[in-house]
Amino acid sequence: MTEEKLKNLKVNKVVDGRGKFPPGPLLAARRSIMEVPRGEIIEVYSSDESSSQDIPFWANKAGHEYLGTIEYPGYKGIFIRNGC
Repeated sequence: MTEEKLKNLKVNKVVDGRGKFPPGPLLAARRSIMEVPRGEIIEVYSSDESSSQDIPFWANKAGHEYLGTIEYPGYKGIFIRNGC
């Protein structure tokens, strides 16, 4: 998904994992995805570089949909749609 489309998505929950060491952002994403109904979207903020790979890998393996990542100054926003 393009960055423009990601910015226009209706995000149902923002998870702030900035400043957390691995696997903190991933664990926060795992907890938070279960707090939104199926089909809704979370955006995970992370300043940890490994989250860019870890979170999409986990999401797809767990049956969720990785939608894309936006680069913000000093952190990334990782978009996941709940598939369960």
